[in-house]
Amino acid sequence: MAVQRLGLNHHGYAGEPIDSEAVLREIRDAALARGWRTHELPVEAGPGLLALTRSSADSLARRFYISSGIHGDEPAGPLAVRQLVLDDEWPANSELWLCPCLNPMGFQLRQRENPLKLDLNRQYRHLVAVETRAHIAWLERQPSFEVAICLHEDWESQGFYLYELNPDGRPSHAEEVIRRVAEVCPIDRSPVIEGREAQEGVVRPSTDPASRTDWPEAFWLLTHKTRHCYTVEAPSDFPLPTRVGALVTATKAILGLPAPTGGVGE
Repeated sequence: MAVQRLGLNHHGYAGEPIDSEAVLREIRDAALARGWRTHELPVEAGPGLLALTRSSADSLARRFYISSGIHGDEPAGPLAVRQLVLDDEWPANSELWLCPCLNPMGFQLRQRENPLKLDLNRQYRHLVAVETRAHIAWLERQPSFEVAICLHEDWESQGFYLYELNPDGRPSHAEEVIRRVAEVCPIDRSPVIEGREAQEGVVRPSTDPASRTDWPEAFWLLTHKTRHCYTVEAPSDFPLPTRVGALVTATKAILGLPAPTGGVGE
C-alpha cells in the first residue's frame, strides 16, 4: 500500500475539516432524487438531526442501519455516506436507515464533542446529551436491524481497523472487510488496539453490557435493535480520500455487495 501517513495528528485531529452543512444538503438532495424519505429529528437546542429511510414492500426485506458523524473531528464518515447515497448500490430486497451526521454542532465547532464538551459516543447508557436523546427517541420507533454499521475515524491509528459485536456467532464479514479495505487503505495490524486484543485489524470486545460504564452507540444498538454491529475506523492521519474509500469499501463489504471494478472516490 503506497499511501503514507501525513504526520499531522499529534494531540488530536489536525487534518482538513469539511463544510458539514453543505455535505448534508448534498446528501439530502441526492437521497430525495433516489427515492429516499428524509426526516429531521428535533433536538431540544441546536439543529435537528437528519435521518434517511428507504423502505421495501417485501415484509421479508433485510434491514440495515448506518450512522456517521458522531464525532465532529471525523469528516470521512459523512463524506462516505454521501458517496454511498450517490453510488446507490444496496443489497437487493433491503430496507435502509441512515443517520449521516449525529453531531452537527461538533462539526461546525471543529471539535470531537458537542457544544457542552460531551462525547456523544459515550452517552448511550446515561442519556445526558440532547442529541443522543433525540437519536434514541427516533431509533425506538424503528424496527430491529439485521446489521448496524457505525462509521468512525481514529486520529492515532496506524491504519484501518474495526470492532465487531456479534454475541450470537452470526456469519462474520470482518475478515472480508479487512481484505477488501487493504486494497485502498493501510490496515492497523497491531496486536493491541485501543487497549484491546486485536487480530489483523479486527477487534472483538466483550459484548456484556455491564462491562461498560458509558455506552457507545454500538452498545445501545446491540442491546435494543440488533445482534450484529460493526464499528469501522478509518485512520485519520492519512489523506481524506483514502479514509472515505476505506469506509465506503468496508460498508459495502458488510452489506455483501461485490467489490467495485474501479477505485473508490471521495
